[in-house]
Amino acid sequence: MSQHESDIDSQNDVITKPEQAEVPLFHVVMHNDNFTTMDFVVFVLVEVFAHGMDKAVSLMMDIHQTGQAIVATLPKEIGEMKIAIVQEYAEEAEFPLLVTLKRA
Repeated sequence: MSQHESDIDSQNDVITKPEQAEVPLFHVVMHNDNFTTMDFVVFVLVEVFAHGMDKAVSLMMDIHQTGQAIVATLPKEIGEMKIAIVQEYAEEAEFPLLVTLKRA
C-alpha cells in the first residue's frame, strides 16, 4: 500500500460531523367549544397556522367532532407565539377559543 492510499484511508476515518441538539417539539391543540364559529376556526387555521382551505376545514371538523385536534407541531417558543396570536384574534372576535400546548 502506498503512503498516498494510507493518507486517504485515515482521512475518511477521521471526518466527523458535529452533533446538533434536537429542539423539543410541542403539539398545538385546539379545543372545541359551543360558541366559537366554525368559520372563525377555519380562518385561524388558515391565517395563523398556514393550512390550506381543505386541511383547515378537515381540522375544524375533527375539532368539532372529537373535542380537540392537533393543529401544528412546533418548537415551544413558536407554538406559544402562535397561541398568543390566536388568543388575540379570539378576544377581538369575542370567542372563548381555547388553544393549548403539550409536549409532542
